[in-house]
Amino acid sequence: MSETDRLRARLLGHRPTDTLYGWVGAVLVAVFGGVLRFWRLGRPETLVFDETYYVKQAWSLLTQGYEAKVLPKYASGATPKVDDVWASGTPDVFGTQADYVVHPPVGKWVIAVGEQLLGVQNPVSWRFGVAVLGTLSILMLALAARRMFGSTVLGLSAGLLLAVDGQHLVHSRTGLLDMSVMFFALGGFCALLLDRDRSREILARRVGGHLDAGGSLDAPMMRYGPWLGLHPWRFVAALSLGLCIGTKWSGLYFLAAFGLMTVFWDMGARRAAGVRRWWWGAMLFDAPQAALTMVGTALITYLGTWAGWFATSGGWNRQWATNHPATGLATLVPDPLRSLWRYHADMMSFHVKLSTPHDYQSNPWSWMLQSRPTSFYYLGPKLGDQGCAVAECSKAILDLGNPVIWWTATLALPVLLFMWALARDWRAGAILAGFVGGYLPWFQYQERTIFTFYSVAFVPWVVLAVVYLLSLVLGSAEAPPARRRAGIVVWAAFMVLAIGMFAFFWPIYVADVIPRVDWGHRMWFRSWI
Repeated sequence: MSETDRLRARLLGHRPTDTLYGWVGAVLVAVFGGVLRFWRLGRPETLVFDETYYVKQAWSLLTQGYEAKVLPKYASGATPKVDDVWASGTPDVFGTQADYVVHPPVGKWVIAVGEQLLGVQNPVSWRFGVAVLGTLSILMLALAARRMFGSTVLGLSAGLLLAVDGQHLVHSRTGLLDMSVMFFALGGFCALLLDRDRSREILARRVGGHLDAGGSLDAPMMRYGPWLGLHPWRFVAALSLGLCIGTKWSGLYFLAAFGLMTVFWDMGARRAAGVRRWWWGAMLFDAPQAALTMVGTALITYLGTWAGWFATSGGWNRQWATNHPATGLATLVPDPLRSLWRYHADMMSFHVKLSTPHDYQSNPWSWMLQSRPTSFYYLGPKLGDQGCAVAECSKAILDLGNPVIWWTATLALPVLLFMWALARDWRAGAILAGFVGGYLPWFQYQERTIFTFYSVAFVPWVVLAVVYLLSLVLGSAEAPPARRRAGIVVWAAFMVLAIGMFAFFWPIYVADVIPRVDWGHRMWFRSWI
């Protein structure tokens, strides 16, 4: 075996060879998940939970270029109320005065695409964009897990588990922003996985080719390792993460976590290739370029997401700089950017000071257990109403993650820490990076009003944590047959249990009308709701 082939095997590991089956299987799993997400997507035919903000703001962006305030006659509590007017098919509820909104526009543009394509009077249009992203994310995770674990079975397991997670399903069927945060964070992660393969292939060719030609790793040109090029997939990752930040600022943490992750990957690659000064090589060649590429591209992308605000004159604080002339060095900054900076300062103040008590608020310590889910919608039909066949019924949408998946992922976290820190398994570190970017930052907001439904942003890494445990259960292909058979039995039992739990909660994910007693059976936490 040549040095190039030897390095390629060491740096890239096992790759699945059943490419056709891998893609076909991933597409089928995504289609299955898509059917669940698009089935009766327009139900309920009214605005659900925070759709009351984002669905209307999306339409305002389409029609006026900025989020406008609802007309006083609707905002004052007059009858009919604005949500009733909206649901009746009358979207013209806005004036021209700008509304003060505290999230960037990307997630609302995702909603707006559906409204433009299907007509805003159609409730399906409010949720179409996020349902598409939810379905695509199943395909993306299946393919990403397949590459990470070198197994089509584990890749399809990841896709299927994401498809049957309740949080992912509910957010895919609701016109909120958090599915967009999750999708673009996952997109950045997948692009960096592709970048990892590409850069390691280049490293194997250049270092291996040098050795095959009789060279030495002690040669001056190899002491720090070669330059690996411009990393085009990093630009794609940064673009996706810029869109993530352009949906909610919490995407900044994903950018930081994944930016460090990709540098650690390059550092590890140089070390595995035998480069003598691998740390310095990574610091000289990889880290500065990664910082410039990731941060610079994400920043430019983020500013681009405000194009509608820049293009209009009526957006919130759009004329602030005109009314507050600059002095000193501030005169070097264009007025639109000064106005946007002021707007961002106001938004930051809002987010930091948000501490209004809410019935459904939860502490991030409880998120992995999903012990305080958020109720998105609830009605209590009586006999003969909306198909209720008993004295009392319930019609609910509860944002609850599949307990089998989330509780197992909780058990997986210490395993991941051990395997990353002591066994140096890059896959464990990659999964933990998703938790660092999507989960860990929320612990600094112990006094802020926050909710469990924010955790949908890192649900792909929750699933990957479970799949990591399943990979350990299944064992390697070289394991004894009895060991493999036992692993397959455990894997199959887990998948059946996860799907069964999803089926059990299905009625309260999709607003089915069920007897109230059946609803109660699904509410072990019902005293809190």
